[in-house]
Amino acid sequence: MEEGGLAAGKSAAAARGAWLVFEDEAGQSLRPPRARTWGRIGRTPVVRVRCRGSGRVSMAGMTCFRQGERSRMFYSFHVYRGRKGEPKGFTWRDYRDLIVRAHIQLDAPVVLVWDNLRAHLMPQMKAFIEANADWLTVFQFPSYAPDLNPQEGIWSLVKRTIGNLAAANLDQLARAVKRTLKQIQYRPHLVDGCLTGTGLTMDD
Repeated sequence: MEEGGLAAGKSAAAARGAWLVFEDEAGQSLRPPRARTWGRIGRTPVVRVRCRGSGRVSMAGMTCFRQGERSRMFYSFHVYRGRKGEPKGFTWRDYRDLIVRAHIQLDAPVVLVWDNLRAHLMPQMKAFIEANADWLTVFQFPSYAPDLNPQEGIWSLVKRTIGNLAAANLDQLARAVKRTLKQIQYRPHLVDGCLTGTGLTMDD
């Protein structure tokens, strides 16, 4: 890993026997992502979408790596239905809870690498990180480096799987997203492939 915070994160993880964890967020609305499919020559396949109602499924995920261990992936998702006063996405508390859940499951120190999303920089989040410095170390990605984040590969897999899904409503979309994320969780080779896709390695 050659980019500033990434190199430091890898070194810190190796020194502490920690998991190197990459976090990222994504979202999906009722308008499906375009994906390739089969069709008759000269006839472009068309998927009709109702797009009735507002709302969005927000996803937050963490890909986790430690040399000699099976790669892991944790996620959380939030369904926004467009109701008055309803939070549109994740709060700093949601990210905190995801970090804590990952730490409990991994049962080891965590070196977290993530971006400068506003919720990541909230005073409450900074206080949480400082209060748990015995097991949590945080590094920032460069300003814009999606190609260096394995979690971006997870989102690509999700959108490829639900590509061209004409969901009738938000609940159906949420079920499809959750089912896909669960399937990826049980396929560590897919998580490994997302790391490989970045060009990064866990080798010393």
